[in-house]
Amino acid sequence: MKIVNRNEGISIKRSIEQGTEEQRQAVLSILSQVKATGDEAVKENTKKFDGADLTELRVSTEEIERAYTDLTDELITTIRQAAKNIQTFHERQRRQSWFTTAEDGTMLGQKVTPLDSVGVYVPGGKAAYPSSVLMNVIPAIAAGVQRIAMVTPPDSNGNVPSGVLVAANEVGVTEIFKIGGAQAVAALAYGTETIAPVDKIVGPGNIFVALAKREVFGIVDIDMIAGPSEIVVLADEHANPAYVAADLLSQAEHDERASAVLVTTSSALAERVQEEVKQQLVDLPRAEIAATSIEDYGMIYVVDHLSEAVEAVNELAPEHLEIMVEEPMTLLGKIRHAGAIFLGPYSSEPVGDYFAGPNHVLPTNGTARFSSPLSVDDFIKKSSVISYSKEALRQNGNSIVALAKLEGLDAHARAVELRLEDLK
Repeated sequence: MKIVNRNEGISIKRSIEQGTEEQRQAVLSILSQVKATGDEAVKENTKKFDGADLTELRVSTEEIERAYTDLTDELITTIRQAAKNIQTFHERQRRQSWFTTAEDGTMLGQKVTPLDSVGVYVPGGKAAYPSSVLMNVIPAIAAGVQRIAMVTPPDSNGNVPSGVLVAANEVGVTEIFKIGGAQAVAALAYGTETIAPVDKIVGPGNIFVALAKREVFGIVDIDMIAGPSEIVVLADEHANPAYVAADLLSQAEHDERASAVLVTTSSALAERVQEEVKQQLVDLPRAEIAATSIEDYGMIYVVDHLSEAVEAVNELAPEHLEIMVEEPMTLLGKIRHAGAIFLGPYSSEPVGDYFAGPNHVLPTNGTARFSSPLSVDDFIKKSSVISYSKEALRQNGNSIVALAKLEGLDAHARAVELRLEDLK
């Protein structure tokens, strides 16, 4: 990792993959196929891209039961505890409808309604992600969504990782489909003979999944177009360099395009972290991926004061922010832009990824400047409620008419004037 001084400028070198025109055209072709022929196109593309020749798209009860036999009791208990922690956190986010009345009989309010149905995309391929199941499904359940359909890519034998199936079953998902890629997004958006369409699609995937989500937005809602993972560690001379290096590598191992950045007031810490990263890379199973990430997207910035470090963090607006200083709470109020904030030496980023409770689906690519983690709010919609009495319309009708005429909308004005005439 290169060490530079703050006065040389600060930034996260981000990989914002938008996809090539060739990839977009491939996605459009798949979306069109699924829209036209449903299950047939889904199966054809699953065989083409995943090598799985499926007769049934839906995961069977027998497959779920078999998944439990593949996991130890300890792992199943761990999944249940993580699910409980995530549920407890997200239930606190629930919103209530509200109404207010005035003496003139006016009633105004907001009606909160959960979405009817949600599709959850759980990535597959080289790894299994039961945590993605929990983080995407549980806030939808907390919001009151009645129907959740989950899709996840199978291996070439048509199997889904046991951990993913157990996690889905533990949180009550009853529709699980072993399909992935753009064809899965299309099936959720348009519906097929087997899969009913949903109102919103959430969950991360590869570039083809991201492009497909972008294309179907408007037909359905989507959560976000997530980029590669990123972490910023803000540290002073009290930080443990081994901890800092380990946490930087915890994100670097995700993807060759993930970014890991240290912002510190200590030149000595910067040098020790640099050395620690080299040493810890040696025996890391995903060393090649992590090393590429560190080389291409890793950086250490040395600043003079903590105030400069905070300013730098707010410029970067990272997905994950760890604050490893002597008194981290003193800086919390000064952080304006970060997806998730981890305070102190024992709040390593994986604590939030898997177990603590807050959601690990976070804004990337600097979008923490204006967006938030996945939450219950992503699975509800709000309706405004207006009830005017005779007295309220009598008092305010002329003002409404005047505004309508100011905009040249005479029919709007007439709709109120008719009522005012009757009230005379």
